[in-house]
Order: sequence, then structure tokens, then C-alpha cells
Amino acid sequence: MIRNQKIIILGPAHPLRGGLAAFNERLAEQLTAQGNDVEIHTFSFQYPAFMFPGKTQYATGPAPANLRIKRSVHSMNPLNWFRTGRAIAKQRPDIVIVAFWLPLMAPSLGTIAKMIRKNGHSRIIGLVHNLIPHEKRPGDVPFTRYFVRQCDAFITLSREVENDLKQFTKAPVAFAPHPVYDSFGDPVPQETARKHLGLHPQHRYLLFFGFIRAYKGLDLLLEAFADPRLQAMDNLHLLVAGEFYEDKKKYEPLLTPRVQLIEDFIPNEEVKYYFSAADLVVQPYRTATQSGISQMAYHFEKPMLVTNVGGLPEIVPDGKAGYVTEPSPKAIADGILRFLDQPSGVFSNFIREQKQLYSWDHFTDTLGSLTQ
Repeated sequence: MIRNQKIIILGPAHPLRGGLAAFNERLAEQLTAQGNDVEIHTFSFQYPAFMFPGKTQYATGPAPANLRIKRSVHSMNPLNWFRTGRAIAKQRPDIVIVAFWLPLMAPSLGTIAKMIRKNGHSRIIGLVHNLIPHEKRPGDVPFTRYFVRQCDAFITLSREVENDLKQFTKAPVAFAPHPVYDSFGDPVPQETARKHLGLHPQHRYLLFFGFIRAYKGLDLLLEAFADPRLQAMDNLHLLVAGEFYEDKKKYEPLLTPRVQLIEDFIPNEEVKYYFSAADLVVQPYRTATQSGISQMAYHFEKPMLVTNVGGLPEIVPDGKAGYVTEPSPKAIADGILRFLDQPSGVFSNFIREQKQLYSWDHFTDTLGSLTQ
């Protein structure tokens, strides 16, 4: 456990929205509760509008009341990188945790980290969600190498990213599973959740949750859902809750009357209703490292169907927390049928036990091992 340290987290946070912001804010809460002085430095400017595929980068709700969040980083302004790095260096934080998920951010985050290290005191820990992007672009490798060189140690959320990092550096690398996302409220009774969302109380619902991009395989799930064996089940429905980060047109021919599409970013206060209403959370990804959706499902104690890619099978043991299938429509349909043939609640005990392993205490203990 980390105690009595001055800590700065560098990465997305309110008013930016999304899983990375939620992760950094929850981590800051945990470290603060353990007796540390914590401040988040987030972006005043994250992505140019033409590079952001969603409707907005910003949350509509209030900032977390118990956190100190400073909007100081401009991802595209080198003068800002030097200014921000020098300002943080003067604060002499004991630990700086730098969230990394995209090579595009390497110049800004890497330069700020480089400036901070010049104070000879701060230890820089890279919190690497993803090292090699799902959607590759020119410059990914040199940008990533630049960022990696500025860190003293790294923590990853999947074994796959841990292995990727070891191809770039000999610095210490620790793995800790993505903790449970417990910041979206407690589970509510399924009947209550369905009433809130206007869903039928007796139907069965599959849930695809989160932003929609090609690597997440929504088209694979829609093709699986069109399987005649599933279409024969009149009471089976699919909820797709998430904002399109690519052209919706390619999905439209696959939509059927029993696919309910909520094509918008789901506010934090509404998340509990979607997960609580669902019978099965489906992640039909083509590629993955880890997924915060799995940890949301654990928090709401929902079984999952995931594909056999990246770190997903590490988190969802086949036949215990749900099912692992190959990323193809038939295999996904077969997995859904396997689930529907099981008695209700068959995975509940394992999921309740397993989610105890994904605590924030365990994550910060692992983080603390890198600060020595």
C-alpha cells in the first residue's frame, strides 16, 4: 500500500468522459483514502475535433467533489508540455502516474514526464492500458518508444500488454488486473432496472455496452443474433448501448426489430440500469488487451460472453464466469445458446468470489511495489 506520498496522476479526468477518466478518478479516490496527497492533471485540450469520432469529449455531470483536478495539458502544444512539466517538477511529487493508451499522446505525456524527472526526485510510473493500438497509424512505434524511455517503471492491466512492454524496455513491469469498476452505483433489482429502461420484465436480454468501433465486433454479434436458432426465441432481445465511433451505415442492414439500439454515450448514473437489466454481457471483440466492460460486469455480478482475444480469457474463465468463444458469428451464437441452456444464476457464486480478487487495494499494492 502507498501511504503519505505526494502523487500526481497525469491523464484524462473530468470534464473529459469515458473509461480512462473513470479509471483515473477512481484510482485517485483510492490513493487519497489511503492517506496520500493526490492531484490529477488532465487535458485542457485532448483531441482535435476532426480526430475525435464521437459526439463530444466532455461529460455533462458535475466534477467529483472529493478530487483535485487541474486542466493543464494541451496534447498538441509543445510549449505547454515544457511549461506543464516544469511546473509539476517544482512541486516535487514523490510519484507521478502517467496513463498511456495511444501513441498520439506520447509526445505530450513523454515530454512532460521527461521534464519532471529532471528534479531528481519524482518516480515516473507508466500506467499502460494499451501499448500497441488496435487501429495502427504511422509513427506508432517511435512515439511509443519515446514515451517508454521517460518512465522508471510500468504497471499493466493485462499480461498481453506486460509482454508487449518487455519488447520495448528493461525497466520494471508489474501486472495487476483491471480493478472492478464500482463507481457507477450499486446493482438494482432486475425488475426495477427493466422498468426504468422500459423493457419487458419477462424477456431475456443480451447487452453490448460501450462505444462502437470495428475492433469491438458489434457486427459479429449482430450476425450471431441473426442465427435462426436465436431468432426462433421470441423473448430474446439484444441491447446495444453506446455511441458510434465509426459509420453506422455498415451496421444498419444487420439490425432487426429485436435489437434495441441506444446510440449515445450512457451517463454514469444510468450505467447501473443497463447492466442490472441484462442477463448476459457480450464482448465480441476482434482484438483486445483488457476491458473495463468486464470489470463493470463483475461489479454488477453479470455473466459474460467474451471472445478468445487478448486478455479477455484471463478475466472471464470459460464455464465459470461465462463463456469464451472464437470471434466468429457462429461461435458467438453457439456460446449464447450454451448460456441460455443453463439454469439462471449458475455463474453467480463464482462471479461474486472472483470479483473480490479485482480490488483497488490489490491494484495499489502492486503499484506500491514499483515505487521503491
